[in-house]
Amino acid sequence: MVSDIHLAFDHPEARAAATSSDVPHDRISLRDHVVEVDIGAFQSERGVTQRVAFNIVVELTPLSGPIDDDVDRILSYDRLTEAIRIELDAERMNLLETLAERIADRILTEPRAFRVFVRVEKLDRGSGALGVEIVRTAGQAADRAHEISAPAPHPVVLHLSADALEQANVTAWIDALEADPRPAIVTVGLPHGTWPKSATKLTQRRIDLLAIEQNAWVLAGRDARCVVRSTRTELDWAMKNGHISVWAPSKMVLDAVHRPTGGPLDLVAWMAEELSACDVIVVGGEALQTCSAPVRVLSVDAPAVLG
Repeated sequence: MVSDIHLAFDHPEARAAATSSDVPHDRISLRDHVVEVDIGAFQSERGVTQRVAFNIVVELTPLSGPIDDDVDRILSYDRLTEAIRIELDAERMNLLETLAERIADRILTEPRAFRVFVRVEKLDRGSGALGVEIVRTAGQAADRAHEISAPAPHPVVLHLSADALEQANVTAWIDALEADPRPAIVTVGLPHGTWPKSATKLTQRRIDLLAIEQNAWVLAGRDARCVVRSTRTELDWAMKNGHISVWAPSKMVLDAVHRPTGGPLDLVAWMAEELSACDVIVVGGEALQTCSAPVRVLSVDAPAVLG
């Protein structure tokens, strides 16, 4: 094991060379790639961007046969910057560790990628660079690789307004979702009555999201099949395992890179697009202004029919 202290602060390429095995590996690298990113666990880091530097080295398994100057036979450098862009666009992250892990996992899905060194540093949080460096080998990212390559489920989204939640036929709608073979997600609107008001838009947004989540818990209390879930990971797991979810939107909305800014129905349209919904049914509400999935608007007393 190499313990030279300078290697801890040298470029990952030096670490790769120092820790290489008897079997030589080709390497490709990305140096000092700087992106403006909204990232960080502190409230002061939310809603602002800071410079984040990426340094990556990928060790490659040997290529069989000549390259023949054919770009399709190599791991393109663009794959490294593309992995960064995809993970930054997927959602807002609190931790550099999470970002580095996801970038490494995505790169290791490439057929020739054997080992990857990823260093991610914040450049604007003090007088120096604050960062993390990880090393991952193909095989360590097997679960994530399956997740990356697996086809996305296409759920049916059922939106229940406050009026719809008060109807006796709510259970019938849940019965219909349970009988339908498609993955299912329930969304709810703001409750009737009043809730706290704030003097600023940002804090009011959080209060409104929490009010929607209170309504989600009301539905969960009425029907045990409706489980409140707040993260993309939880929703994906539930969809793949045939469980009904009630969406609590705060975390996904606040952590989104391109977050929605409108009311409950705008949240529904945004979530339907994020999760590649195949159908959206709005019970007791208005039509969605823009939505990538087919939308039907029904009255609160409409029969509970999904098809």
